[in-house]
Amino acid sequence: MGTSGYADVNGLRMYYEVHGEGGTPLLLLHGGLFDIDQQFGALIPELAKGRQVIAADFQGHGRTNDIDRPLGTEALASDVVGLLAHLGVAQVDVCGYSVGGAVALYLTIKHPELVRRAVISSVSFRSEGERGEFEAAGEMSVDMIAGTPMEQAYLAKSPHPDKEHLQTLLNKLSGYVKGPDWTDDDIRGIAAPTLMTVGDCDAVKLEHAVRFLQLRGGDVNGDFVGVPASQLAVFPGTTHFFGYARTDRVVDAITTFLDSD
Repeated sequence: MGTSGYADVNGLRMYYEVHGEGGTPLLLLHGGLFDIDQQFGALIPELAKGRQVIAADFQGHGRTNDIDRPLGTEALASDVVGLLAHLGVAQVDVCGYSVGGAVALYLTIKHPELVRRAVISSVSFRSEGERGEFEAAGEMSVDMIAGTPMEQAYLAKSPHPDKEHLQTLLNKLSGYVKGPDWTDDDIRGIAAPTLMTVGDCDAVKLEHAVRFLQLRGGDVNGDFVGVPASQLAVFPGTTHFFGYARTDRVVDAITTFLDSD
């Protein structure tokens, strides 16, 4: 099982876990309404073979408390920077999904000294990259997720396990404060090699993921010019909600990328 604990960061008691040892630590950042277990539980045993894995629950998620602050990319990134300082970790590989992917991208651009390699999953780098249905999802209510694993996990783990606090979290997710719309130059200028992953029927448009790859120096004939450091993985038959469900494919894509020269 590894170890777990809490870091006092920005008014939060931020829950984290550490698994495995060796190499550059891999920081895992989950998506909205998920937590460490729901997003990464099936992946951690494989990812932690031969490397240290650090996973955290965001504000109001999992075992981390909520505070009187909107949910947003910049704020969550600040929490992560504080967590790494608390742990005395100077540099990580980061892997983030959806909301966690937005935070991973923010850290990679704004805190390049912290990030060696970045896996950015199922998130757009500009709002134009999201499909319309995702943008129009609107307000969420407790009744809409009644009986789901997300509701059950929240009520089982949260420091404030009641439906009123859960509704507050849903309201904050509906009003999520996105990070900036990154420019092409922002993406080109990323120092760390990146792996973008999406499902082939994801909330992120495929042409947007390809554009990210092109800005990172990809979409070339690797037999003649070499394989670029930055890559793209498209998982077949995969939606946004189930983006990491095919564990063997996800682990292979992530570990092959992290371990490549």
